[in-house]
Amino acid sequence: MIIESTLRPENAVRRTTVEAGDHYIGTVKRGQTLRILDLEGNQAADTLFFNADDTAERYSAMDTVREQGAVYLTAGTRLMSSEGRTMLTITADTCGRHDTLGGACASESNTVRYDLEKRHMHSCRDNWMQAIARYPEFGLTKRDITHNINFFMNVPVTADGGLTFADGISAPGKYVEMEANMDVIVLVSNCPQLNNPCNGYNPTPIELLVWE
Repeated sequence: MIIESTLRPENAVRRTTVEAGDHYIGTVKRGQTLRILDLEGNQAADTLFFNADDTAERYSAMDTVREQGAVYLTAGTRLMSSEGRTMLTITADTCGRHDTLGGACASESNTVRYDLEKRHMHSCRDNWMQAIARYPEFGLTKRDITHNINFFMNVPVTADGGLTFADGISAPGKYVEMEANMDVIVLVSNCPQLNNPCNGYNPTPIELLVWE
């Protein structure tokens, strides 16, 4: 569902550009709104959310899909935690839908999906591991890397229940906005994937904006 935001970029209290293939970690407070902006189009933003007060509570794809009765995320979707609580609510979306089933690229999946030679290519799991190693103050470890959302990524579900990776449906300037229902840690990998069409085989920057 397409819903445009009324928030103006010049009023954001925080703006951060995440370069192609890079990572971001930070906190969004309850009541604040986070926008993830696809600057050049066809870029995937692999994202994890954690309760900032207790990181054992984190985003759950299973609870989110079950609660809303749909496999794609869009405006109106409540992003549910492993404790069955609403972490964030998608309040605006100009892309239309986002994936939460396809998972994140890793050296292991690159090897299985593509070729042994792809094992050492940079991946989203690498990005997350680098972020939690560089910013230990957030209290995350590799055990916390679980279900993620692939914002802007197009992963159609086939008639027999399989997943396919298709050309993205985003475009330059498309965005998704979420209002935080609790204080959350946001961990983003601006996907470096070069082996499937999710980034148009050409990773590009994204921007994160936060409003009070």
